Amino acid sequence: MPERSSEAEERKTALKGLIKRLHGGEPPDRLKREFARLIAGLSPEELARAEEELIREGLPREEVQRLCDLHLAVFKERLEGPKPPLPPGHPLQILVEEHELLCGFAADLKGLAQEMKEKGANSEGQGKLRELVHHLLEAESHYKREENVLFPYLERHGITEPPAIMWQEHDKLRGMKKELARLVEAGAASEAEEEFAAHLAEKAAALEEMLSSHIYKENNILFPAALKVIAEREWPAIREEFDELGYCCFTPEPGDFAEAETGAGEAEPIEPGLIQLETGSFSAKELEALLDALPVDITFVDKDDTVRYFNEPRLEGRIFTRTKAVLGRKVQQCHPQKSLHLVNQILEDFRSGKREVAPFWINLKGRLIYIRYFPVRGKEGEYLGCLEVTQDITEIKKIEGEKRLL
Repeated sequence: MPERSSEAEERKTALKGLIKRLHGGEPPDRLKREFARLIAGLSPEELARAEEELIREGLPREEVQRLCDLHLAVFKERLEGPKPPLPPGHPLQILVEEHELLCGFAADLKGLAQEMKEKGANSEGQGKLRELVHHLLEAESHYKREENVLFPYLERHGITEPPAIMWQEHDKLRGMKKELARLVEAGAASEAEEEFAAHLAEKAAALEEMLSSHIYKENNILFPAALKVIAEREWPAIREEFDELGYCCFTPEPGDFAEAETGAGEAEPIEPGLIQLETGSFSAKELEALLDALPVDITFVDKDDTVRYFNEPRLEGRIFTRTKAVLGRKVQQCHPQKSLHLVNQILEDFRSGKREVAPFWINLKGRLIYIRYFPVRGKEGEYLGCLEVTQDITEIKKIEGEKRLL
């Protein structure tokens, strides 16, 4: 018999109460006994939504992230129950298989680092060390697929905070791996061998611990929740986007899953009056404002060499004057006779496919101006016209180092 919504709400409220009490410092063992009364119908989706509501009610996201490990210890037995099998080629099956490989790399790194600490380093060990760190760094495509494909689909179905917490952990893992890579590349030369080995063992152990915890949460909470809320017809589209972003540890075979319903994803309904593009939609007002917000001057000339469009940058205005009178004019008529041969050569090279960019730079009133021309082509490679992009790069040329804060 389907569960009444009031019962589900009561269980979710009780679950949130338990998590708050964990936050308040109550011993997990005491709460585990109390939790047994709620365990019958608990699902990973309910756990994810309870966390989400706690954040909306004011509990900091960082605090929920810290609590994850604690309440996972309470709920571990329930979460590790049997899960529905995933068909070959399913996006979640790929992620789980990559998880197994990444856990193996991290465990091997931890073991090797501990061995080097106890017995000293050798050339063979150094080579293996670099190889393992390389494999872990290559996992970036794994994170990108989760962050840019799986997480947006979860958000469409109302699960937003758990993906945000997982993204935070991705960033922490990225930092830990980069630190390990720097240590492996430069540490042995800058530190005494014993200090290097001890430092390496510490960092490798911390990475393995966090990666294992992170993967456990994704495998046992996030992925089951995704299976529950994402419709079957949506998974083929997810797999297609996974393929576009590429893979890290292995390249999965298409499998029966990808062949069964390729392209079966349901398109989002489009509001009347919107300009629909393959990767999104705009109203005409939004599109014009977006083009005018670009920090560059752009002018479009169609396949017949007719000037069709130019933007009006809002920030600092255009570098080169454009008036509406030029619209519908042949581009050759917009240049002096002395440069006409150059204009025609660029357009001819674009049409023939001989050239894909024509760059120039000039000094104008003490500013360095970068001018580039690009061919505009359709999906079949057909020539649709030419785009001129002009940019003042004076300040860009001065940039050094990094700026990560506003």
